[in-house]
Amino acid sequence: MITTDKTAKELFFEVMANPQRVPFGFGRKAVLVNVDPQKAYTRTELYKTAYETDPHQLDYVNQLARAFRTLNWPVVWTHVAFLDSAEDAGVWGTRTDTPDSLQNIKYGSDRAAFDERVEIAPSDVVYTKRMPSAFFETPLQSLLVWHQVDTVIVTGGSTSGCIRATAVDSLSRGYRTIVPMECVADKHESYHYANLTDLHLKYADVMPVADVLSWLASRADEQA
Repeated sequence: MITTDKTAKELFFEVMANPQRVPFGFGRKAVLVNVDPQKAYTRTELYKTAYETDPHQLDYVNQLARAFRTLNWPVVWTHVAFLDSAEDAGVWGTRTDTPDSLQNIKYGSDRAAFDERVEIAPSDVVYTKRMPSAFFETPLQSLLVWHQVDTVIVTGGSTSGCIRATAVDSLSRGYRTIVPMECVADKHESYHYANLTDLHLKYADVMPVADVLSWLASRADEQA
């Protein structure tokens, strides 16, 4: 095992600057999967479970969503919520039992509600999920088959949890997977950058959101 005194952030930017890393690249058609931009995870002034990495994250997510709608490509939003009994949280909900515990994000609660800053259109798809991956026991896979997409662009949080799980599941299902780096967040920069590094080396293309927006604009020009 290689050891180092460098921070996770330093290692991430070293990897990003490595020209030997071959990207998976974009395909022909994409889906935008916005993972859990709900108040429990975005409203840092309200909930200690929330986090922020880039203060403009949700603005970027909205820009991506608008670009997808221009192309008539699918936009998906997920959020976490559980029954009052919390039985649908399974073993994941057994470690703690406080008002901030995962299994206490109840259906219809403020913690389960999407952040007011996100722009969800009537044509968008909304799924409730109960486990880390946006693919697990949701209709997401069927939606992607119907829309014949080959590329999954993932935003939201947390980088080390639901983003990583969704990206790994996406690649495992044969999709090119893109993570716009300004569009994902985590509680601590160490977890955030360590997982971005791992994602970029193994499971996804981590890139600036400007590059994703540029690709979407080029596809819109092709359709014009």
